[in-house]
Amino acid sequence: MKVLVMDGVAEEGLAPLRQQQDIEVVIGEKMTEDQLVEVIGEYDALIVRSATKVTSRVVEAAKKLKVVGRAGVGVDNIDRNACTNKGIVVVNAPDGNTIAAAEHTMAMMLGLARKIPAACGKLKNGCWDKKSFLGVELRGKTLGIIGLGRIGSAVAKRAQAMEMQIIAYDPYISEEHARKMAIEIVTLPELYKRADFITVHMPKTKETYHMINKEAFEQMKEGVRIINCARGGIVDEAALYEYMVAGKVAGAALDVFETEPCTDSPLLQLDNFIATPHLGASTQEAQINVAVDVAEEIIAALRGDLVKNAVNMPSMSPKLLAKIRPFLDLAEKLGKFQAQMLNGRIEKVEVVYSGELARYDVNPLTTILLKGLLDPILQENVNFVNATLVARNRGITVVQTTTENGEDYNNLIKVNVYTDKGKRMLAGTLFQGNDMRIVNIDGFRINAATTGHMLVVPHIDKPGIVGKVGTIVGDKEINIAGMQVGRVELGGTAIMVMMVDNIVPECALEEMVKIDGVLEVKMVSL
Repeated sequence: MKVLVMDGVAEEGLAPLRQQQDIEVVIGEKMTEDQLVEVIGEYDALIVRSATKVTSRVVEAAKKLKVVGRAGVGVDNIDRNACTNKGIVVVNAPDGNTIAAAEHTMAMMLGLARKIPAACGKLKNGCWDKKSFLGVELRGKTLGIIGLGRIGSAVAKRAQAMEMQIIAYDPYISEEHARKMAIEIVTLPELYKRADFITVHMPKTKETYHMINKEAFEQMKEGVRIINCARGGIVDEAALYEYMVAGKVAGAALDVFETEPCTDSPLLQLDNFIATPHLGASTQEAQINVAVDVAEEIIAALRGDLVKNAVNMPSMSPKLLAKIRPFLDLAEKLGKFQAQMLNGRIEKVEVVYSGELARYDVNPLTTILLKGLLDPILQENVNFVNATLVARNRGITVVQTTTENGEDYNNLIKVNVYTDKGKRMLAGTLFQGNDMRIVNIDGFRINAATTGHMLVVPHIDKPGIVGKVGTIVGDKEINIAGMQVGRVELGGTAIMVMMVDNIVPECALEEMVKIDGVLEVKMVSL
């Protein structure tokens, strides 16, 4: 078997592959898409980092390819749908850079506290200046961690060794789990109010984009220090500059920027600002670790063994896969839909399979549903192997039941998600031709597609609300593709699902919430 390795993957990490007598490792030079299409047909496996794009053309030309490995976390450069349709496993290495990112966060924090970069720069320019660089100690300070996944937890552990008090905001982790780590779970406003240092470890989503903005800075204490080694765009850089110049923010350190490469930000002109060019995972050890991890996954995939970090398909028998394949996408879509509907911290997920589905092993469906639910909202990588474990580690109870009573449908998947704010219910089915449909939202019958963008608006059933919501959407020059309204009784509560061609901006959603009779507005993108 032949494995093509691209993008300068660390040679030390390829040792597991080279030790296999029946596997040949070929180190490839930089290729265009056309060049890769020409050669990929002779390879059984492909390893890339971020430079090589594994497009649908490449996948189509891959006659022998069984697995694609990403030596790192992100797989945006790999067409996962094309790989899945062709039965090619896509794997990554989500754990190899955890320590590197956590240590880089601590380095940035210490650099801010002791003003090390500025002091070093001045000394190198020939000026011995002790008076200008009075620092602060970490001991006794309160560290606010936004996002308590793998990296956030690793930062907490190291900060505790520095005798810092740790508070954290993470709406998807149980307070009991946090207490075991001696971490106090707080609301986001409370974290802003109490923290001396704030570090971000969240994924970039529409909910977290610019979450640290002017409103957030206004809630923070004087002299706060900000660190972001997670994703660019979570911190509003223009607002950060404004509050640093005003003195509210005593210092900031960014390893990531909204637009990269970034060399012209006004932040770079501030003495109390530290920046690095996205170096969070850039250690010798991390690069070797991710290479070793992905090499071992490649071997497992080629041998037909269990693959721990598959990101595009669960591990199951071909016979079972043939039976439930059409429902895998539906289950993941239901999870993603619920993730965008939730309020509060998840406590319990209850999945009910009814109809013909009850005859099969539905564990893979529950796993992929949990992946769809948790992956968009957690910093850590959630895949088909670890989804159940991630839920358990965060104190989320998962209950799975089956019944042959199909409730008016040949097959139905119902998902109840319980949070500390209440319960949300969602149900979906497949119509003829594998047409995926949402058929119930919180008890309201509906018939909605599972693609594109939609506004979900629970409201009081009275005239005028649909028109007012539609007017706001139109004012933002967004086209309405379709609409459904469900209700239980005249004059009671109802739900509107409006399909739109583009994401409706947050300012418009805020306008809708103010409409008399509107109970809630959720923007869902699938």
